[in-house]
Amino acid sequence: MKRIERIDAALLDGASRRAEVSPRLRRNHNFHASDTEPCNRLLNAIEPGSYVRPHCHLEATKDETLVVLRGKVGVLEFDRAGRVIGSAVLEPGGDTIGMNVPHGVLHSLVALSPGTIFFEAKAGPYVPLLAAELPAWAPQEGSAEAQAYLEWMRGHFD
Repeated sequence: MKRIERIDAALLDGASRRAEVSPRLRRNHNFHASDTEPCNRLLNAIEPGSYVRPHCHLEATKDETLVVLRGKVGVLEFDRAGRVIGSAVLEPGGDTIGMNVPHGVLHSLVALSPGTIFFEAKAGPYVPLLAAELPAWAPQEGSAEAQAYLEWMRGHFD
C-alpha cells in the first residue's frame, strides 16, 4: 500500500548525508517511482564542490522548476558563447527561493553552503543529457578543467 511521504527534517538530513559521501557530492531522493513517469519530482541534495556542467534541455516539455528548501544555491544563465548573462542566489527566506528554467536555456548551479537541498520538477521520462545539450565550452564532469571552472562559477557569488 502506498503511503504519504513527509518532507521533513529527517528526510532532508538523510539526503544531505548521502550527498556528503557521494563521489559527485550530490544525490537525488526521487518521489517518482520510475524514471519513465510523466513527471519527475525529486529532492536534489548538493554540497559545495559538486560540479554541475552547464547544460540545457532542448525538448519543449523539459522546463525545469527548482525551489530551495535548505541551504543556498547560485544559479548561472549562459549565452551560447559561454558568457554569463544572468545569475541569482536562491535560498529559503531570501528574495528568491526558486526559479523556473525554460527549455533551451543554458544554465548551471553551484551549492553555496553545506547541506543544500532543492526540490526539482520537470517532465518525464528521464533522459540523460544529449551531446547537443552540453556546450563544448563547458568542461566535462570529472575532467581536470572542471574544478577550475567550478571555482570560476562559484566566484560569481562572492
